[in-house]
Amino acid sequence: MMQQITILQALHQARRDIGDTDARMLLQSVLAASHAHLAAHPEHELTAEQAQSFRLLTARRAHGEPVAYLMGKREFYSLDFDVTPAVLIPRPETELLVDLALERLPPDHPCKVLDLGTGSGAIALTIAKHRPLADIVAVDSSAGAVAIAKINARQLNASNVRIIETDWFDGVSGERFDLIVSNPPYVADGDPHLTQGDLRFEPRMALTEGAGDDGLDCIRFIITSAPRYLAADGTLLFEHGYDQAEACRHLLGEAGFHSVLSRSDLAGIPRVSGGRFGSFSQETARM
Repeated sequence: MMQQITILQALHQARRDIGDTDARMLLQSVLAASHAHLAAHPEHELTAEQAQSFRLLTARRAHGEPVAYLMGKREFYSLDFDVTPAVLIPRPETELLVDLALERLPPDHPCKVLDLGTGSGAIALTIAKHRPLADIVAVDSSAGAVAIAKINARQLNASNVRIIETDWFDGVSGERFDLIVSNPPYVADGDPHLTQGDLRFEPRMALTEGAGDDGLDCIRFIITSAPRYLAADGTLLFEHGYDQAEACRHLLGEAGFHSVLSRSDLAGIPRVSGGRFGSFSQETARM
């Protein structure tokens, strides 16, 4: 008969292999308990099933599997999202894209938003929760990603979001949007980062598919296609790699965007670029 272990003993054994933070998060998931509960009840004994589940998760984490996939959850912008290996793990730096989007969407007026490559739906659904008057379309070419995004939409009661399985703009022909946002594939195939950390376990298509040798092909396509789907003076915002900001601004300028910008995340890394298209002053200047 397997000897029962306490919360304190379980954490002590696991932290040697995966560290204190990951050990606590995985045990919280197994016990469906808060960090405060673990701290207040270190003598609580795990059932045999709980102990076995925790040992298996610890072993998988020690092998490198992301904590978010092991738990099936990740917090983003103070909201909880289901995640599986079918979608990228929402990251704190992507919250900058949401910040910039919300700055450009009035809270008291209807507007239309398109999220390209929605994955778990984190960007689109976060915008939806903060801008309930917005009509949002979220698209992804992955059936697995669309399924997860729809689950998250139901759990967050985001009734103002349409989630469509389609390739980029194919499913929104004839529609115009005040804002287009995207976190597209921007990692060049063969980039050494793909063999490190969590990226080893994340969906390769969401990281590299169509990104090309320099990681910019998807961004080029979005930039050149977006004007046909933007409303007058509409805005395009997208995430990109740490060393791609200058190239992205150049591509935006070539495509006729104005008010072009790049913004850095909390680590000081240029993370999001974008611009506006089709203002009255711009069109007048061309005439």
